[in-house]
Amino acid sequence: MKPLTVSGILLAVAACQPMPLQPEAADSVIRSPVNKDLRLMRGYRSTDDDCQLTGENAFTSDFLDDAADLVSCPTGSDAAQSLEEMYGARYMAESGGYTVYSVPRR
Repeated sequence: MKPLTVSGILLAVAACQPMPLQPEAADSVIRSPVNKDLRLMRGYRSTDDDCQLTGENAFTSDFLDDAADLVSCPTGSDAAQSLEEMYGARYMAESGGYTVYSVPRR
């Protein structure tokens, strides 16, 4: 009876072990970099946009314009490329994994 009890306990413990992430699931997660120079407010085109409306601070104050929004996107991302192509975004600076753009208001 003892071997059956030990086997049952081992089986129960094995069932409680966390499942490893599948490689495709781990690769599909995109994380935006953290940046202390930029005051990132919210997604620019939608709530889940990687490009973020960027607020004023010491780093961004020289880039602000009354006729444009300041937007920061992860450098080299598809979101940054589409912002340039679709909205005529102008490059302003780079900081800690982000590219800062001035986007004319329509």
